[in-house]
Amino acid sequence: MPTGRLSDSREPVATDQLPGVDVLLAAAVAGIGGVERAGQVTMTRAVRDAIESRRHLAIQAGTGTGKSLGYLVPALRHAVSEGAGTVVVSTATIALQRQLIERDLPRLAMALSTLLGREPQVAILKGRRNYLCLHKVHGAAEAEPADSLFDTRSVSAIGRQVTRLHEWAATTQTGDRDELIPGVDDRAWRQVSVNARECIGAQKCPFGSRCFAEQARDAAAEADIVVTNHALLAIDAMENFIVLPEHDVVVIDEAHDLVDRVTSVAADELSPAAIETAARRCGRLVAEDLAARLRDAAESLERALGDAAAGRLDVLAEPLETALAAARDASAACAANLRSTGAGEDDAERLMLTRTATVALDEVAEAAGRMIAAFTPDVAARQEVVWLDRPAAEDSSRPDTLRVAPLQVGGLLADRLFKPRTVILTSATLTLGGSFEPLAHQWGLPPLGQADAVAQAAVEPPAAVEPPAAGSDEAETAGRAEQLSWTGLDVGSPFDHRRSAILYVARHLPPPGRDGLPDAYLTELRELIVAAGGRTLGLFSSMRAARQAADALRDQAGVPILCQGEDSTGLLVSRFAADEPSCLFGTLSLWQGVDVPGRSLQLVVIDRIPFPRPDDPLASARQRAVAARGGNGFMTVAAAQAALLLAQGSGRLLRTMDDRGVVAILDPRLATARYGAFLRASLPPYWSTYDPQIVRSALQRLAGEPTRQAG
Repeated sequence: MPTGRLSDSREPVATDQLPGVDVLLAAAVAGIGGVERAGQVTMTRAVRDAIESRRHLAIQAGTGTGKSLGYLVPALRHAVSEGAGTVVVSTATIALQRQLIERDLPRLAMALSTLLGREPQVAILKGRRNYLCLHKVHGAAEAEPADSLFDTRSVSAIGRQVTRLHEWAATTQTGDRDELIPGVDDRAWRQVSVNARECIGAQKCPFGSRCFAEQARDAAAEADIVVTNHALLAIDAMENFIVLPEHDVVVIDEAHDLVDRVTSVAADELSPAAIETAARRCGRLVAEDLAARLRDAAESLERALGDAAAGRLDVLAEPLETALAAARDASAACAANLRSTGAGEDDAERLMLTRTATVALDEVAEAAGRMIAAFTPDVAARQEVVWLDRPAAEDSSRPDTLRVAPLQVGGLLADRLFKPRTVILTSATLTLGGSFEPLAHQWGLPPLGQADAVAQAAVEPPAAVEPPAAGSDEAETAGRAEQLSWTGLDVGSPFDHRRSAILYVARHLPPPGRDGLPDAYLTELRELIVAAGGRTLGLFSSMRAARQAADALRDQAGVPILCQGEDSTGLLVSRFAADEPSCLFGTLSLWQGVDVPGRSLQLVVIDRIPFPRPDDPLASARQRAVAARGGNGFMTVAAAQAALLLAQGSGRLLRTMDDRGVVAILDPRLATARYGAFLRASLPPYWSTYDPQIVRSALQRLAGEPTRQAG
């Protein structure tokens, strides 16, 4: 075991001189004042084994397991050992990033420094767009022209925010947007930031030695653990330039969100406003006739979109195809003209202007070309889907926008993420229908052999239900099997779900309709809230339903009801947690983003099974593609998405060992439909009932209990 003076550099430590993970975990738990749990020990050992055997691991760790330590302890041991590289930890949310970099990792480094022989180095790294660009702040490029759709008040507000950003630039030590409180509008931030393609490079930039993004990259290059996000992880996999430091292990926390985040990065969009912006940026840098062609293309696209129906586009109408081709060709011609005239390599300001214009032009050309190419003759064989996003009438600030996204990202993840390195994927929710297979298939991993599936739950897990068919593309994934060997492990949860919570399905209610919440649902919801004395998180499938319920019950329930959209989500959650009788109603971000332990949250109500909307462009196209390959599109796509959200939503209830309460699902299809068994098997093993009187009585007893300290 290492002794003596600690090294303050990133010197490797001989592996045989390092304590085992059990010793390190015990020291870590003692150092932070926690309690070691069986699931955490199992997880730590499993992550160690996966790293040492170079075998990918999907590990489900329920709330309360302490999964951050479960993967950080073996990750740190590996990172400091001789011959190892940096370990990248990727998260989906800013909240978890902050928890890791501001709380978990500093405390862990302090607790383990002596045992590891040196102080572990940690860093956070985000995309370049997240950092202030000093070159742009000091006038390297013209301010973004105000969009013609902005009203005077909006432009004035953006101007005030830009002024504030310039003042902040003189004092910030990191230039990290997330450290600016309160934040600013995206349009204001664009005035002082650049993306990776727009950056002229530290060697040519007069502020290169002070660049915040470069400083963050330098710190990451020297770190043992680098914390980043799924988006940057995807960019690192997709782009041809290096973003993250060299690393041999990736830990993906909140792995249930990985596919959605990667899909967002791999998506593209195009609007007349984007083409106009590209034309303005290159206007004085290219021949006037070329810029005029680009402006004409923007007008053509605006007319074509005005005649098109919103939603998924299965046929590329001739006017739209002509407009896209015009945008592609005009932007490409402008970009070629810019490149041929030279960028003024010795003039940093002109170089910035030219680079910014060229990037905008390339983005237009690439998006338009990609959208045209997406419409292959065989609809069922298409790899991408295109749709028209038309904002609601009251949201006039957003233009009509064409979007394109891949139907699958599994192939990309398999080739660019899993093959080059060892990947640990973890979350409280990774098994759907009792199986790792549905999510693993989306990640591009091959089918899991029965011997590789391990159940290590602290309580008996729900009976496994046959996972949804993945279609007839097994040959493709089977070909990856040798290189992509993986294991699935469920370490369970320290919670006794059957004693701590009730799952109530309102089987007696009618199926949900399309015209808002039925009166019977509002009556049921009111009776549950009254029985609970408030203390309710209402998770709704749409903001329309959330507002309808809030408006209908404010005068009937006798408790304060907060509704998402009435203030920032963070402030609403804080008010809900502080005011015990209050209720909070909302939609998607609340399904995964609320952590309110104790008596303020004793009832979670879900209005309906959260299937994707039938007109959701991406989900519907994915279902069609699976069906075309002989699979069950509904189960593979819609039911899997609903199962994931149900598990995440119900997980808002039990946050500590002392929490008690009810998860109430008003949609009777969870009890009556054939797919209900698959969805129920995705939930924790709560004690369940269909009897509303039992549930109301239980809520009344909980409401009458004396207050106790959350633990």
